[in-house]
Amino acid sequence: MAAPPTQLLPLELIDKCVGSKIWVVMKGDKEFSGTLLGFDDYVNMVLEDVTEFDYSGNHTKLPKILLNGNNICMVNNDALWSTT
Repeated sequence: MAAPPTQLLPLELIDKCVGSKIWVVMKGDKEFSGTLLGFDDYVNMVLEDVTEFDYSGNHTKLPKILLNGNNICMVNNDALWSTT
């Protein structure tokens, strides 16, 4: 019989992504891809080596950015779905 899946809180899932590349979808037609350096209890995030995308197809490279957690709609990373 398989072991039941473990449950993680949302902040624990994000903590698994620290140091890895993530994709963040924001309110207001912006998306960011970069390496997650850290976050706080409000899910404000600091990313480095960032690419900013908008829905007109433009992209901008940024060395570092602070994202306001109130404006984050979705975070994606392969580590979020890893079972190990």
